[in-house]
Amino acid sequence: MNNHEIYVAIAIMSFVNLFTRIFPFLFFTKRDLPKSLEFIEKFFPPIIMTILIIYTVKDVDFAIFPYGLKEIGAIFFTAILHITLKNYLVSIFFGTIFYMILIQYV
Repeated sequence: MNNHEIYVAIAIMSFVNLFTRIFPFLFFTKRDLPKSLEFIEKFFPPIIMTILIIYTVKDVDFAIFPYGLKEIGAIFFTAILHITLKNYLVSIFFGTIFYMILIQYV
């Protein structure tokens, strides 16, 4: 790819990203949210946290040292963080960082 193609790709991706962020405000300004979107708004963060927990423990062999202690520690850290702060975004972000630090450096 030459520089011109790279700039065009960046411009297109920027437009797509901007459109996906503006679209809900344009479409739902004068209407009530559909029930499906209300469901997603209510249950999406816990679903994401559940998926991250399953991803964390999917390949862990609890019979071999360190017996999944890193993964269990990261799950408990995230749970405690969420119980104290009650903020899904902070819990997911810092829990993921803590997990990555554990598996990379400990």
